Amino acid sequence: MKRPVPRSRMRLAAGRTYFMWKRYLQWVLDRTAFARTFSEMDLAHCIFRHETPTLRELKDVDMWLQHNKQTNLQLAAKRLNGLILRPGETMSYWRLIGSPSKRKGYKPGMVLFYGGFKPGIGGGLCQLSNLIYWMTLHTPLSVIERHRHSYDVFPDSNWTQPFGSGATCAYNYLDLMIHNPTESSYQLKVEVRDHQLKGEWRGTEQQVYTYEVYEKDHWITQEFWGSYVRHNVLHRRVYRFDGELHDDEYITENHALMMYSPLLEQSNRSEHA
Repeated sequence: MKRPVPRSRMRLAAGRTYFMWKRYLQWVLDRTAFARTFSEMDLAHCIFRHETPTLRELKDVDMWLQHNKQTNLQLAAKRLNGLILRPGETMSYWRLIGSPSKRKGYKPGMVLFYGGFKPGIGGGLCQLSNLIYWMTLHTPLSVIERHRHSYDVFPDSNWTQPFGSGATCAYNYLDLMIHNPTESSYQLKVEVRDHQLKGEWRGTEQQVYTYEVYEKDHWITQEFWGSYVRHNVLHRRVYRFDGELHDDEYITENHALMMYSPLLEQSNRSEHA
């Protein structure tokens, strides 16, 4: 892993503008069939559901950022709830949500930045992209764009998902895109209720397989400049309904610069924002 290079504010702003307009151009020229149909009526079958707490005490993070994040999640979830992903269509996280601005009601939430965090309008929406990515790994849907977290900011504490099982996001150049290669339609349901971010994928047909996402390998290295980097490989086991193992599929590799001592006690973790 390369050593992070400090960038000036001007350099960061210029880079962000470049990649944003590059994405806008891609949206205009791309012939991808993007999903844009919504339905208030639930599809027949629940394929997979998951939920995560919206308020979590994190070291040195003021709780007002967590409360603002909850507001941001509510606004974004309304833009996604009920989306129908038909065969051959692709879901773009940011095309559906749009730019999270103050004018739209978004508040300053926690934004991860160069291994730390800072307040930023719309901060915390990574928790929603994390949730959608994790749920999608338990379906036949294909993730065609996903970005990993470059920094491992907080030590593991009571997490239930493998390290690196989330998807970071930044409008609009770090997107989460999901394609439906099947012959069935799927529906995304997301909402914030009782301080929980709740989500599920529903479908027109009962799912043929079940999936178990697991960490196949995990290791920590010390780089020549002195910092530690955390690595792992994620796979998923695919089971038939009778419980017989059908396949063991590679998902992704993760490499993240650790912002805490690797000697701290480790346990399972969940991606969050």
